[in-house]
Amino acid sequence: METVSEQPKVWTRDSASGEKRDVWTALKRGLRGRCPRCGQGKLFRAFLKVADHCSVCALDFTPHRADDLPAYLVIIIVGHIVVPTILWIETDYSPSVPLQLAIYLPFTLIASLLLLQPVKGAVVGVQPFGGEGLSGTGPKAGGPHYMLRFATERTLTVNTAAIGGVTELLAAPNQGRN
Repeated sequence: METVSEQPKVWTRDSASGEKRDVWTALKRGLRGRCPRCGQGKLFRAFLKVADHCSVCALDFTPHRADDLPAYLVIIIVGHIVVPTILWIETDYSPSVPLQLAIYLPFTLIASLLLLQPVKGAVVGVQPFGGEGLSGTGPKAGGPHYMLRFATERTLTVNTAAIGGVTELLAAPNQGRN
């Protein structure tokens, strides 16, 4: 017979993490395109395709997703560089529009492409690793396995008598009601 502990479980930072790690170190390793745990294995198998696992420490990368966040961050970073530069040059020098387009468009494209992989690596790097149910490890809404959650039958049984409930109220017929 099992006994029920009366002690409430207290959440602490130590009890929540599956593995000790330094977020800043994982962020730097992700920026370099390396495994956030060991810093040696490659994080990407192609330009923006995250590898399935680390070839050195075997950390599973499949639950880690970056989704659209790297693209948004790159737009913000490049925009904060390009827009003030455009305004400054337009205000002080007023070059022709074709010249501006010939400079700004390639610069924006090249800067965005150069930043996209390191930013995606940083986003993957800061996600917790080593535990289920942590941020970035659950099923993605709308993803290929999302609907399986609803296809699995689940039953919840509550023993009303065991928790001090009055079972006669549940089984009582409707008396006095027409």
